[in-house]
Amino acid sequence: MTAARPRRSFIFCPGTRPEMFPKALASGADIACVDLEDAIAPAHKESARAKTLALFTDGPSDQSRVERVVRINALSSPEGEADVAAILASPAPPPALMLPKVAGPEEIEALDRRLTAAGLVTRLHVIIECNDGLEQAYRIARASGRLEALFFGGVDMSADLGCQPTWRALLYARSRVVHAAAGAGLDVIDVPYLDLEDADGMAQEAEAARELGFCGKGAIHPKQIPALNAVFTPDAATVARAKRILESFRHSEDGLVVIDGKLIEKPVLRAMERVLAIAERAGVAE
Repeated sequence: MTAARPRRSFIFCPGTRPEMFPKALASGADIACVDLEDAIAPAHKESARAKTLALFTDGPSDQSRVERVVRINALSSPEGEADVAAILASPAPPPALMLPKVAGPEEIEALDRRLTAAGLVTRLHVIIECNDGLEQAYRIARASGRLEALFFGGVDMSADLGCQPTWRALLYARSRVVHAAAGAGLDVIDVPYLDLEDADGMAQEAEAARELGFCGKGAIHPKQIPALNAVFTPDAATVARAKRILESFRHSEDGLVVIDGKLIEKPVLRAMERVLAIAERAGVAE
């Protein structure tokens, strides 16, 4: 199994404001994403592209535990093609790309081929935020070995579906994305909570997302990050239980164990290994 890493929280900074990237790296978020898409007006796309790629010429910063990602424009758009061309030509391409508005696996497969031909090891994150992408989510999640996470884009999804951007209205779409990610062994990360003044509402939605299977959630401001990290970090009791289950399986002869009167079967092992990997990276002690 690929070593798990915390993806409990992420935050964007606009590509036109490179001075904000160090602040994003130091915000406490597990993912800092420079945005070339929604945050950038058409007239500033070229400038943002150049400023963003310049951020990666010095290699990882002292906050290298933070995953550094660039959200490019939709692959089906001229700006997305310009982004990819610039990345392929860059002497220091970003380590990971976030791909918005993906509608089908063929987009990912084509990008994978281009990255491979260029000798790049770039990782990919995909946002499922349109109805076509939701229908194809299971295939999209398997389109490339470079994929590490699916993100749920609730705002665009609600607009595409013609529904309200509420938890209840989007529950089916969220569940489909979780299902697709789980089937491919990918992380799955929820849309940011947009009401910056409703800390309780954000925490409740983050807890509901965790129960549904999400491993993290986006932030629109650094002040949201500590609460998100707390929700998606396994506590000491969860870590202790995971260790107990794994130890019991190591001494089991038939692949079945009973913990606190409950039968535990072997498929749960992967989840327990992930709990321990995330806890270790997040500094949780039993």
